[in-house]
Amino acid sequence: MEKVRIDKWLWAARFFKTRNLAKQAIEGGKVHCDGHRVKASKELTVGLHLTIQQGWDKMEIVVQALSDKRRGAPEARLLYQETEHSISQRENAQAQRKAGGIMQILHENRPNKKQRRQIHRFKRREPDAPE
Repeated sequence: MEKVRIDKWLWAARFFKTRNLAKQAIEGGKVHCDGHRVKASKELTVGLHLTIQQGWDKMEIVVQALSDKRRGAPEARLLYQETEHSISQRENAQAQRKAGGIMQILHENRPNKKQRRQIHRFKRREPDAPE
């Protein structure tokens, strides 16, 4: 196998659960090949550099092998190799997020049911007419 579509390869390498999710990520600009945005029909070859952003994490990988079939995770891991720079950046970012407590902030400030009702009532209320 010499060439494989990028959406199929991302699915086979287990970066995305479905090919449709892989296609949406590609179209959304979350996947770059050699520093450029690509289309889902782009054909990959061995040795290309991909940048994939999933949630908070951004991975820089090098394509090691091609496959259009989804197999187990250990076999899928052999299809690519993450760069050392990418690994260190991801670990540093993860440590900063953990130290900063970003996840706690997101959940602490959520309004409860009573507060949500008050917000909805406030938004529905029409502003007073100027006198």
